[in-house]
Amino acid sequence: MPKVLVIGAGGVANVVVHKCCQNPDVFEEICLASRTLSKCEAIKAGVAANPRVSARAGSIRTARVDADDAAQVVRLIEDVRPDLVIHVALPYQDLSIMDACLEAGVDYLDTANYEPPDTPKFEYKWQWAYRDRFRDAGLTAVLGCGFDPGVTGVFSAHALKHHFDEIREIDILDANGGDHGLPFATNFNPEINIREITARGRYFEDGAWVETDPLSVKRVFDFEGIGPRNMYLLYHEELESLARNIPGVRRIRFWMTFSDNYLTHLRVLQNVGMTAIEPVMFEGRPIVPLHFLKALLPDPASLGPLTKGKTNIGTILRGTKDGKPRTYYVYNICDHQACYAETGSQAISYTTGVPAVIGAMMVLSGAWKKPGVFNVEEFDPDPFMDALNRQGLPWREDFSPTLVD
Repeated sequence: MPKVLVIGAGGVANVVVHKCCQNPDVFEEICLASRTLSKCEAIKAGVAANPRVSARAGSIRTARVDADDAAQVVRLIEDVRPDLVIHVALPYQDLSIMDACLEAGVDYLDTANYEPPDTPKFEYKWQWAYRDRFRDAGLTAVLGCGFDPGVTGVFSAHALKHHFDEIREIDILDANGGDHGLPFATNFNPEINIREITARGRYFEDGAWVETDPLSVKRVFDFEGIGPRNMYLLYHEELESLARNIPGVRRIRFWMTFSDNYLTHLRVLQNVGMTAIEPVMFEGRPIVPLHFLKALLPDPASLGPLTKGKTNIGTILRGTKDGKPRTYYVYNICDHQACYAETGSQAISYTTGVPAVIGAMMVLSGAWKKPGVFNVEEFDPDPFMDALNRQGLPWREDFSPTLVD
């Protein structure tokens, strides 16, 4: 039976481990590794305390590893001998873990594209450069198998396969209607979250990339289960892969909701320099302001018991079928409290962790097993879409949605 190595010990890793334990027919053994061993032990203890999966706690091994050090990861892989590495730590570590997988001869899956630590760049070029090496080694690497990126790419591939002859426009909509009651907190890693939001907006149109000032383009959309929300145009990495992998697409945009309170706090932090990623000297030594801010903000993993409300993430696609115009909206609604009751993590972690486990299932079953480096929309979407309904992220569809102008 398959064995997996999970690298990372945050909220997403917690969901991944719980979901692997819920599927013993697929995941016989799980090794959970992180730089901080105590976080791994805490996740294992959470499994042991969860009646739904407590019997599987004995199948979890924990280990310490510095994922920035490929040699350490290689040694761990050689010790554990997994069939797949599920990387849910920091995107800065994508390349070191991919290097380790190549050296040790094991398949790889992650949920976010590589980012250089010193530059807020969100591009796949560094990972796509590994294609020949993984293909020649007979290994599979699956990139961006969270929700967005991830499920939104599968949604697009599903739509093209079943509902369109050609897709011309894609709008990805990500709404979090959750309320944790705190003045300011991020629902996933604060450093990654703030780097993403404060970067310049960008969208794909007519074969070119169009840039916008950060958070300068706003629309209002009425999300089922949440209600009307302000959403803002951001750049997100799946735009790059979808522009490459969905033939004939003319425009792709990504939208995310933010409350006025969140944006006010963010502007103040920017204005005083707390979101900067360039080191400054403090008491004789350099510190990165954003790293210090991350240390001050609540750990996203701590928000689970506090957060109430729902998320709604989906994709609106426009194109043609049998020569006629067609619009199609496919989306998921997820409840924060239900996610916490099941796994001990809120819906942001849940909607990222569950797709990673489904992607692992696809690779381990052979459905998505082929040599090379791939984004999720390059695989057959059907088994993944079926698994979403079984694993806690059921999808809904609408053939006459409100459009984003």
